Amino acid sequence: MPLDGLNDQTLSRRAMKAELLDAETELKLAYAWRDQRDEAALHRLITAYMRLAISMASKFKRYGAPMNDLIQEAGLGLMKAADKFDPDRGVRFSTYAVWWIKASIQDYVMRNWSMVRTGSTSSQKSLFFNMRRVQARLEREAASAGGGLDKHQLRQMISTEIGVPLADVEMMEGRLSGSDFSLNATQSVDDEGREWIDALEDEGAQAAETVEADLDNEQLRGWLLAALNDLSDRERFIVRERKLRDAPRTLESLGTELGLSKERVRQLEAAAFVKMRKSLEAQSHEVQNFLA
Repeated sequence: MPLDGLNDQTLSRRAMKAELLDAETELKLAYAWRDQRDEAALHRLITAYMRLAISMASKFKRYGAPMNDLIQEAGLGLMKAADKFDPDRGVRFSTYAVWWIKASIQDYVMRNWSMVRTGSTSSQKSLFFNMRRVQARLEREAASAGGGLDKHQLRQMISTEIGVPLADVEMMEGRLSGSDFSLNATQSVDDEGREWIDALEDEGAQAAETVEADLDNEQLRGWLLAALNDLSDRERFIVRERKLRDAPRTLESLGTELGLSKERVRQLEAAAFVKMRKSLEAQSHEVQNFLA
């Protein structure tokens, strides 16, 4: 049944006029599609059960999605069911198709509920479609017993009732509490009202932190330059090539250039580091925090 360009009333009328399949005819159509990929059989099977898809789609209107879109998704679920249905299992196609239709509609509703992904796990999906109903029932039962429930008690009971973690209940409660709002929307009705985005905390470094970090880096740079100047030319060359280059050189390559063994270069490097540490410690005890 083509759905494009038709409103939900027209689709419903067409679906109600479709034939009702008996078990034997349904089985023949299912075999024809599975074994021969007979598209005429598939079309007849889908058309006959569009009334089921539309009926299930109507139950999700309260989530704010257009009815036509819900019917489209229900039809997609019906086609998936037809493609995966195994007539040898001895169940009616309608029984099998219900799960696929419902899953397709639910996935669509959750994808379009919010720009933020509402849920991806089975527990979150169960919460999305059942939390309000369970919450209302628990509140009615508490009121009829002459008592009341605080928010924490209610969340705990919902968690136990649906069988999901308490953290998921708290998360979903926030997701269902309201719709999305633009960060560029103003916080008041005034034209000069402050936008919500202006209320977000700046995660970047603050001015004071930046100035303090620059001063610390400048001081450390001065200490290091002074420590390097206390080294001999050969020691300074080894330290620069080994530690201050983007691609540090190997002991072997430095030994070849300086006419020394690899072990001797390593010893000179270690001695240079000892000299630098003593020089830095002599300049300021604060440098120990940088060397830790």
